[in-house]
Amino acid sequence: MNNKTDSNPCPCQSNKRFDHCCQPCIERSINAPTAEALMRSRYTAFVMLDEEYLRYSWHPDTCPKHISLNPDTQWLGLKIKRTVDGREHDRTGEVEFIARNRYNGKASRIHEKSRFIRHQQRWVYLDGDFPG
Repeated sequence: MNNKTDSNPCPCQSNKRFDHCCQPCIERSINAPTAEALMRSRYTAFVMLDEEYLRYSWHPDTCPKHISLNPDTQWLGLKIKRTVDGREHDRTGEVEFIARNRYNGKASRIHEKSRFIRHQQRWVYLDGDFPG
């Protein structure tokens, strides 16, 4: 799993250990309990180049045929700006976040308002908008 051990801090910067945060979702031993937890696990999947989990956590109607994961991209951090709904018993949720990365020495940010929905009794990523 790309150099992440169970007791390391989780890449999603939740201040939790990987094995107490995103690992159970990525390994599918549990479903993410909230939209934010799914967002964090998806960020971690990008860090770990885990295309299989990204597909699993993406709504089948909006999941692209090809997902481009570049092993040369260095993910630098995730900041959750706000969440709207997306709790355990909600049907929909939104998570606004900023993900920072570096590629070929150039730093960039992804600022997205992601929409999540319940599908087959679990949270999945539906789509997102890029504010500004």
